[in-house]
Amino acid sequence: MAAYAQQLLICTGQRDWTSRIEEDGQGQSWGEMVRGLKSLLGRGGKYADPFNNILVTSSSFLPSSQSSSSTSAATSQTASAFLFPSFKYFPSVPVNVPESASASATTDLSTFVRAFLLPSESRHGGQIRDQSLAVEFPDAVDLQHSPVVLICGHGGRDMRCGVMAPVLETEFQKVLQSKGYTSAGSDNNVVDSPEHAHIGLISHVGGHKYAGNVIVYIPPGMKEAGSSSPHPLAGKGIWYGRIEPKHVQGVVEETILGGKVITDHFRGAVDRESGVLRL
Repeated sequence: MAAYAQQLLICTGQRDWTSRIEEDGQGQSWGEMVRGLKSLLGRGGKYADPFNNILVTSSSFLPSSQSSSSTSAATSQTASAFLFPSFKYFPSVPVNVPESASASATTDLSTFVRAFLLPSESRHGGQIRDQSLAVEFPDAVDLQHSPVVLICGHGGRDMRCGVMAPVLETEFQKVLQSKGYTSAGSDNNVVDSPEHAHIGLISHVGGHKYAGNVIVYIPPGMKEAGSSSPHPLAGKGIWYGRIEPKHVQGVVEETILGGKVITDHFRGAVDRESGVLRL
């Protein structure tokens, strides 16, 4: 896995995307968000920083009803997104990008970038996060309890992921439901609950040769199964590769419930305090 500071999951409601996600979502607010972030954070962008890699990923999660998908009213256009390992959900993020500094008096996508995506401190004189801007997003939700399972399903990029992901998704849903969890499809309105798990498909995150690629995010408030003790992997994201349906039971029982890393499939991990972790 490539080193990254944060992963932003944009809720598209789609289960696959074009090879380059910034070319997808034409006429949709989530597509405008992808393109806007690329213009702000990509090479030559106002907030570009080679030491602050933001992994922008499309996901199959449905956007919130609070977001507006139509591009007919660009000034009020919004999209929904998750942010890891900050463990936050944003039901409504403005996607418009100001054309000039003088035009950024209102809350827009650059406000979101400055509030949540810039580094909290800089060792090379770059721009840093303005935490005072977080109040501009009062509907943001801190994820404390619901584990998140992300499966690369980007068939538009590589068919290995496109074929494997739906099978893995079904298996994760089945196994987690047997452990008492609801998931997307059974209750789409739950954002954070000890009885709910988010399971979704995502766009390319690197390493198609490792298909099926799975990322498991364990929220900071999650407890170890059958215990009041903090989960050993709380606040971390674990990357696994070459996961097959026969491995799903083990991922659920060992990692999501038991807090253990399965070394045979381990590709890396990220922690919101320490950054990227390796075994």
